[in-house]
Amino acid sequence: MATKASPGTLRTEQQAAGRTAARVGVQIARQAQRVTAVTHEVTMRDVLFKCCFVPRPPPGEEEHGGDMAAHHKKFLIFFDFDETIINENSDDSVVRAAPGQKLPAWLRDTYREGHYNEYMGRVLSYMGDQGVREEDLRTVVEKIPVSPGVPSIFSLLRAHQDLFEVVLISDANMYVIETWLQAAGLRQLFRCILTNPAGFDARGYLVLKPYHTHACQRCPANMCKQKIISEYLRQRQEERAGRPFDRLFYVGDGANDFCPSVIFGPSDTVFPRHDYPMHKLIKETQQSQPGSFKATVVPWQSGEVITTYLKTFLDR
Repeated sequence: MATKASPGTLRTEQQAAGRTAARVGVQIARQAQRVTAVTHEVTMRDVLFKCCFVPRPPPGEEEHGGDMAAHHKKFLIFFDFDETIINENSDDSVVRAAPGQKLPAWLRDTYREGHYNEYMGRVLSYMGDQGVREEDLRTVVEKIPVSPGVPSIFSLLRAHQDLFEVVLISDANMYVIETWLQAAGLRQLFRCILTNPAGFDARGYLVLKPYHTHACQRCPANMCKQKIISEYLRQRQEERAGRPFDRLFYVGDGANDFCPSVIFGPSDTVFPRHDYPMHKLIKETQQSQPGSFKATVVPWQSGEVITTYLKTFLDR
């Protein structure tokens, strides 16, 4: 049988327990304050892991319920960024902010096939070491030229936002893409940007991270656009109360734009830039495996070709 404690002993133990609880409470509160401070600091430094920002919809179009405007968009169009929307590779463009507008040979020699994201991380770190800061990068990025005819596509999409959901998917990075789109007045046209996270750290260096990991042997280690698009389509169909889009469109140029295009169906259309890697890979597939590539293929040299094609679906 257990021995009962005396009332005096109980009071002493209760007081000691109260003092211990108070100390623990103070420690927890202080820890919470530190976590809040760190969270605020990270938020104020352009959060490194922002991959897909969805802008607030206009009043009355919030995506709640199956009958809202966003649920009735018929078409979904994806755009690559480098050498598709813009007429350069943005990773090459930002090097113009480096001293002498070039990189040392020892740095260029660190590149490994399939690991370009890691390489660009080293490039940006080197540029930071050389004193390159946000204003230097912004000046260069805002001057990158748009691809021929592409403004006509965006004019059409802006005029028919009730029909088209527009998404940007790119192996560039969030800082470069958002900076360029904001300068061009195009940011609000895109529902979502799917790209590698990037933001400035406490030193003022632009820090680049990979988008995800995957098992695809065809794509670079940091990004498989087929996996990303497949996940996006599943998510959007669920959000649209089970309703898929009537048609999918994809505008791109590179080898990593070929991978997602193989899952597009006969009612969908891909727009590879003429004689760029995506176009060449499609042609090789059509020749070596006739009938295996299902989507309609419309090559383009000017975005006007895409605009003309999309207009044929406006009244369907």
